Amino acid sequence: MIPSRAVNMPATESIHTQRDPWLVVEALCCARDDRILFEALGFTLTPGGIVQLEGANGSGKTTLLRAICGLAPIEDGRVSWRGTPREEVLDEFLAALTYLGHIPGVKRDLTPRENLAASRALTTMEPALPPDTAFYRVGLGGLGDTPLRRLSAGQIRRAALARLLVVPTPLWLLDEPLTALDTDGKRMLERLIADHAAAGGMTVISTHHALDLAATPVQRIRLGN
Repeated sequence: MIPSRAVNMPATESIHTQRDPWLVVEALCCARDDRILFEALGFTLTPGGIVQLEGANGSGKTTLLRAICGLAPIEDGRVSWRGTPREEVLDEFLAALTYLGHIPGVKRDLTPRENLAASRALTTMEPALPPDTAFYRVGLGGLGDTPLRRLSAGQIRRAALARLLVVPTPLWLLDEPLTALDTDGKRMLERLIADHAAAGGMTVISTHHALDLAATPVQRIRLGN
């Protein structure tokens, strides 16, 4: 049987018992090329929460995700992690998140297995799932040792998503992860997100697509007009 949990949570502290927000975005303002993309933007995430970012191209969805994890500058506002400003617990915060950009961020000369090994080398946490189990769950069964350059765009996207299952983090920041995925791939990702939420994980996802997450509630934030 394939394990249903998408991520291993710390054994010493059950994430399900946490009622206070873990991620707090307060009055955030970001700009690009001297143009304000959004301002006074805020939301909170508690364990099991999902935020979907919507909006037209150029409305600031990618910038917001990058600002949350510190890859884009913030003009005003604050990001806090478990009640403390992000900057004061930066190592803990970065270790607790996985950011997948709209570009898959994998090396095409390597195999999916080698790409996962490189990601796992950057963390001291124990793997949530063995690589072959992760490949099966994302629809890459039997392709773990095939160089990415020989795979389709959708299969490359699936290889990138396998990282979510192998490197366990409570917070997922996903920028247009449905790009290049077919209908089965979309359903696969929806299952991963729903399972992650059921295990107490949190997700912030930007996508133009309506998400079918069964009974899992989704907080929707629209950027732009």
